[in-house]
Amino acid sequence: QVQLVESGGGLVQAGGSLRLSCAASGRSFSGNVMGWFRRAPGKEREFVASIDSSGGSAVYADDSVKNRFTVSRENAKNMLYLQMNHLKPEGTAVYLCSVRTDITKSWRYWGQGTEVTVSS
Repeated sequence: QVQLVESGGGLVQAGGSLRLSCAASGRSFSGNVMGWFRRAPGKEREFVASIDSSGGSAVYADDSVKNRFTVSRENAKNMLYLQMNHLKPEGTAVYLCSVRTDITKSWRYWGQGTEVTVSS
């Protein structure tokens, strides 16, 4: 059974940093694109960042995220990470990791999320 479990969320002051982790189990995702999404209170889920199977290429939602966040992965451990620096209050959200299928290019597997609260 495939399972994605996020961790690393918490309460942080604006300007602070957090490192989120996503542990995948049930099968290897070394050949899949993996990504991070977030769902802020009262808002729709939105894309944050993704990384290709080799870890050599990443995509970010916008320049603000690109300049402050870094997505990475460890295929040997089936792990995905998101280093978030210079956090802003608008970054308060539940952060979820996901795996994209190769065939349909859809985000198929999802974790439950880890909550990040950024205080001003």
